[in-house]
This record gives sequence, structure tokens and C-alpha cells, in this order.
Amino acid sequence: MNLLTSIAMFGFCMLFQLLVVNGAPAPNGAPKRIPSTTKTSTTSSKTSSTLAKSSTTTSKSSTVTLKSSSTVASSTTKVSSTQSSSATYPTPTVPIGAGGGPFATVEGRMFQIQSKTQFFAGTNAWWLGQLQNNTDVFNVFADLALSQLKVARVWAFSETNDAATASGVYYQVLNSSGQYFNFDSNTGIPRLDYVVSTAEAKGVKLVLPLANHWGDLGGIPAYTTAFGGNSTSWYTDAQSQAAYKNYINLIVNRYKSSAGIFAWELCNEPRCSGCSTSVITNWAADISAYIKSLDSQHMVALGDEGWMTPPVGDGSYAYSGYEGVDFVKNLAIPTLDYGTFHLYPDSWGYNDTWGNEWIVQHDAAGEAAGKPVVFEEYGSTNTTNHSAICEPWQQTTLLNTSVAYDSFWQFATTLSIDPFDDYAIYYNTTASSDYEVLAYQHAAAMLAKAPTATQ
Repeated sequence: MNLLTSIAMFGFCMLFQLLVVNGAPAPNGAPKRIPSTTKTSTTSSKTSSTLAKSSTTTSKSSTVTLKSSSTVASSTTKVSSTQSSSATYPTPTVPIGAGGGPFATVEGRMFQIQSKTQFFAGTNAWWLGQLQNNTDVFNVFADLALSQLKVARVWAFSETNDAATASGVYYQVLNSSGQYFNFDSNTGIPRLDYVVSTAEAKGVKLVLPLANHWGDLGGIPAYTTAFGGNSTSWYTDAQSQAAYKNYINLIVNRYKSSAGIFAWELCNEPRCSGCSTSVITNWAADISAYIKSLDSQHMVALGDEGWMTPPVGDGSYAYSGYEGVDFVKNLAIPTLDYGTFHLYPDSWGYNDTWGNEWIVQHDAAGEAAGKPVVFEEYGSTNTTNHSAICEPWQQTTLLNTSVAYDSFWQFATTLSIDPFDDYAIYYNTTASSDYEVLAYQHAAAMLAKAPTATQ
């Protein structure tokens, strides 16, 4: 999710194609983005909707400091910046680790989920941990379960640089005085607790990204605002990486007993524009190994868009390596259990039919590596007929690949807030509706797909 308009991105990508032909440096590219929120400094948005968040702020007594600071009340729990997994934090007040069935695991190029090796479909609901109404959360999971969508990808990060001006839900504060975890029951990590607990109860698994390349809900910009650097230096900056690992330590240890977790993800759409691809590859190897050292039972993925490098493809934007990501090399990292890729042709400067080629290429890379690949995000801004664009991609996935599962961006329904963008597929049981085609029908078809001998 990004903070540039699709129109601007399309122009950048077209310019990129021309510049590559002439041997000139490539510009930044960006996919679609979520609506802007009131708790970050971002201003651009694909739609005019915003998170209608509560203005309630968290008291200092509900935060946990990771560094000594005179601005933090003495009642907070203080630990060192290199705290151990045994650090004491407020425990969840809802059941976690008591249900959700067995842990999901890799089985060849597929996954075993709910005690069965099968293909399946999922969705993205990044905003679930931002909801402050428990009924909203429960109803979403009820709809997902009824739709047979087995996995929901929910953002497990939410940063701010200033608790005094933050609104709504945030999980940590990052600033020059330190790092603080927010355990307020209405605005902090307990909101994510309720999501995990409800997912277990309803039999839906969660993919939890632990950081964001983009500035939505804080992301890497929140780290660099607090500790210096930028979106490329963040991957090697000692202070930012220490804080990031502190946060990983907290979240992974909090939920590692839960079978409701499908996988941890290092970052949503990590990029290091203009960098050598070795920067993200080395970082991904380090962080995924760190997560495995904390939790050996759950799978780990990168969460990237699946950018390719030569000799794959035609050397155009998606295949240039400009964003500093090499899907094939990252797939070889032993502590990453599967690969992910996203698809937004209208934002990247390609036509919609090219998306079918993109899907097949990633499936081929997965086959060569002997690992599952997940078509993790895809969507269209054709708000009058999402199915016309997305159904052919689903059919390619279903009929022409061994992609383990796919998850459209994004699930939408009636909530107390409106976090949705133009890509949203609204829950609807009407025959031939976008949701009926892209969720109900596709989920059933993926579940009915038989494993083959090559799986």
C-alpha cells in the first residue's frame, strides 16, 4: 500500500519503461495504497475515506518503555532495549492459544491447514486490529468463515511518533526518548489480542505483517522519524533494527501459542529502491532467523510484492530489480517458508492481461525452489466490475498453476468506521455480485482443486 496516486504511479512506470530502454536510472514505483489515517502525516489517498478513529489517547501508565525516559510515568514497566523473551508485559484478557485447530504447516508446495493438505483462498483485512468495536470484529470473522476464506492478512503493526497527538489505535510509540508499547484496552495491543482470539474461535487463520514499508499506520517512516535515516538505510540502521526486533519479540512471544496464526511476515511490501538486492536478502535472512529463534512452530514469509530480476522477464520495471527485491533469491532463504507476490498492473504501468504472466512466472519460481508461493494481494480499481479484471487472474491461479492460495485485496463490509479503498470487495450474497464471484465461488473452487503428484 503506498501514498502516491495510481495516476502518478502509472506515469512513473511509463517513464521507467522509456528510461530503461535508453539506459537511464529508473524512478521510484509504488502500488496502490490504503486510505490515509489521522494518526500519520500522510496526506494523499486513493479515496476520500479515512479511518473514523476515536480521539481517545493512551495514558502513559498503559505504555511499556524500552528505554529510560523522564517523560514516562514511573508506573510503566521498564526493560532494556535488548529485552529477553521473558520480559513481563500485561497479559491478554481474552483467550489466546486455546483453539484454532492445529498449526498450519508447509506440505511440499502446499499447506496443511485445519489438518488437511489443500488449496484454498483468503483475503486481506489490514484494518481488523484498528477496530475498537468488538461486534465489528466478530461479524467480520463470521462472514469470512461463512465464505470459506481460510486466511485473513491483518496488519500487526501500528506506530506513532507522538502519543499526545495520536488518535485511534496504535501499538507502539517511537521517538527520540525511546520506544513504548501501548497496552491500553481501547487503543493499544489488546485490540490485536481480540482479533487473534476471535480468529481462533471462528477457525480463520491470520497472516501478521510486523512492519510496513509505507507510512500507513506509521511504518518505516515512523522509525526513521524517531531514529534518523530513510527507507533504504532502515534495513541496516542499528537503532531502528533494534527497535524493530524489540517489537517482533513482543508480538511473536505474545501469540506464538496460537494456532490461529498462519504465518509471521517481516514487512508489508519491503522495498529498498536503488539498492543492491543483497540488502533486503541479507536483512530477510537475519530477521526470519530471529523470528524462528523465538517461535519454531509458525511459518515465516517476507511479505514482498515479488519483484523479479534479469534474466527473468523483459527488463521492464517489474523485472528490473530497481526496488531492491529479488524474489528468486529470497525464496532460497532457508528460514522463509514460502514466497509471496502482489499484483497491481494499473499502478505499475502494465495492462491487466499481463497479470496472468506474472502469476505463472511466480509459480514457476516456486516450482524451481520446491516451495509454496502465495498470490497474496491483487485488485482492481474498477469499482463497477471488479470481477471483470480479477476473475481471469483467479482462473489462471486455479487452472494453470500450483499457487498454494490467493487472497484478494481487500475484504469489505459495513463497519463502525470506513477504512476501505477503491479495491474493496464488499460482502454480498447476491448472485453474480463481485463478492459472490471472487470470494464465495472462488474459495469453493480452490478447496475443490485436487492436489497433484507434483505437490
